[in-house]
Amino acid sequence: MSDKKKVLIINRRAPYGRSNARDSLDVALTCGVFEMPISLLFADDGIFQLLGGHQAKDIGQKNLSANLAALPMYDIDQLFVCESSLNTHGLASDQLDHNPTVVDQNAIQQLIQSHDVVLTF
Repeated sequence: MSDKKKVLIINRRAPYGRSNARDSLDVALTCGVFEMPISLLFADDGIFQLLGGHQAKDIGQKNLSANLAALPMYDIDQLFVCESSLNTHGLASDQLDHNPTVVDQNAIQQLIQSHDVVLTF
């Protein structure tokens, strides 16, 4: 059995305007370097991080797409998206990049309970 802590990172903020999204991905990649089991949950406005076609340079920021694309290189492939957040924002999972698994509130509770560390951004 691995002695490495399982980490769940919950992304609740939009991709731009604050550093939350970039910070959460930096934490995920850093944990990945140390081969920690990482899962990412995108909820609330955080689901917008998974939409493609960001024009971040138009608002003077770096695009998060490169950070998200790097996740598999760090063996981070457990991506989840909150079903109720998709419904709230009128989005479907097939509109999102990176093929996240859609989870309902019960699955989110189980996800949180199955991890040793939960970080919310």
